Amino acid sequence: MKTNFDVVIIGGSYAGLSAAMALGRALRDVLIVDSGKPCNRQTPHAHNFITHDGDKPATIAQTALQQVLDYPTIGLKSALALGAVKEDNLFKIMTDDGVFTARKILFATGILDIMPDIPGFDDCWGISVLHCPYCHGYEVRNEPTALFANGEIAYEFGKIINHWTKELTLLTNGPSQLTPQQIADLRRHKINIIEEPLTEVVHEGGYLRNLRFADGSSLKVNAIYAKLPIQQHCSLPQALGCELTEAGFIKIDEFQSTSVAGVFAAGDNTTMFRSLPIAIAAGNKAGALINHQLIQEDF
Repeated sequence: MKTNFDVVIIGGSYAGLSAAMALGRALRDVLIVDSGKPCNRQTPHAHNFITHDGDKPATIAQTALQQVLDYPTIGLKSALALGAVKEDNLFKIMTDDGVFTARKILFATGILDIMPDIPGFDDCWGISVLHCPYCHGYEVRNEPTALFANGEIAYEFGKIINHWTKELTLLTNGPSQLTPQQIADLRRHKINIIEEPLTEVVHEGGYLRNLRFADGSSLKVNAIYAKLPIQQHCSLPQALGCELTEAGFIKIDEFQSTSVAGVFAAGDNTTMFRSLPIAIAAGNKAGALINHQLIQEDF
């Protein structure tokens, strides 16, 4: 297998594959390095994505990969990227299955949701424990629903979820950090607030059946929205010197460039707007702009 490329893309999900297609169509030698652990691997259906509404995310990704690899200048390495350094005008990328060099790197590595230590919570993630009403809200509209959050984000997100269902309960999982006015606003909209710590998410195959709390009480809901802390799924951008935003996303400019010359980023690792079409659009844009930069350097 060749080891030198125009571009190495770390992360082979929707943003990475979209960027690879744009670069392959621009006649660039591209290597996709992917460890095979997308954040939506448990999610049964994708929504709010025209032409693919209701399709399985894994099926969409597999079709995309097949189409991308039809371009002869694109290769795939199923491996974990372990390190990256810049030497002269090239980047050296170390993986657990070889070392590769490239003129440019694109990080399409997504983010990691930090799950609470609550039995059953992780098992339901992406199935009945949800992050986005635009992706999943229609399917659980008007159903008994919980929101797992606290403080300002709970208040603001509660307003949004209340649009999809009026049967909403806010779970602060401990003492409320809401202001008296926020509590009054939520209760005025008949949003119940439970401060008791959540101890178990009872489910069958990822589908919610019941919630249990520290005081022995329970609550039956069909879905939970959760606002969880996040971190970068891959630490290599920071190791190369890429700046992060206050929210923990990779800082990019309008050209998908990071704060390090020659390093680009696209997808969930750059924005709080997490959806397949947004990631795909960002990847397509990144691929075109990387090619444009290469052309400018070579002309």
